[in-house]
Amino acid sequence: MNTFESAIGYSWFILTGAVATVELTLLSCLLALILAMLAGIALTSDQIAVRAVTRIYVEIFRGTSVFVQLFAAYFVLPFVGVSLSPLQSGVLALGLNGGAYGAEVVRAALNAVGRDQREATIALNLTRWQALWWVILPQAVVFMLPSFGNLAIELMKGTAVASLITVSELTFQAQVVRGQTGDTAMPFLLILVIYLLIASALISFVRWLERRFGRGIVSANT
Repeated sequence: MNTFESAIGYSWFILTGAVATVELTLLSCLLALILAMLAGIALTSDQIAVRAVTRIYVEIFRGTSVFVQLFAAYFVLPFVGVSLSPLQSGVLALGLNGGAYGAEVVRAALNAVGRDQREATIALNLTRWQALWWVILPQAVVFMLPSFGNLAIELMKGTAVASLITVSELTFQAQVVRGQTGDTAMPFLLILVIYLLIASALISFVRWLERRFGRGIVSANT
């Protein structure tokens, strides 16, 4: 059996890893988005305690390795009575890590909205949360999206670390194939192409969102 025939033989095995990678990417992106929005808004709070607690979270997860966070989620949490599956541990570690970076994106985007918009909400007698939800946040999303797109790509690439706790994603499957066949080049070349395809899909989706939200802001201002 030549190298090409061998690649065809284990391609389905690699594709099952692609499914796991997509699942891990989507779930960790969802968790990161939720945490980023909550933490980013908290960083702009008038309450010093809220900002301080949020800043501690952000600095801890930005300042420590995602490898350490992953191992803590999988190996340390059981000691306090919380047992997670490998997939759940991967989602938690990547989501917490991505959320910490995303929080700064949200904070910067909220602060980038013009002062005149905030003054207008005061003139309309809107509460802080009404102003945030109906005026500030929709405009801030336009500033967030490019950075969120980059963060999604980083999370997708970061899914490879989950192979260290036996999540059967692309890198893990490629390593299994290498161990069984002795072929290193083809399985890793194949997952390289798949990673690029997933990244391209994420980029296209974010660009579509940018155009959609951009048109919405233009329409609202005309």
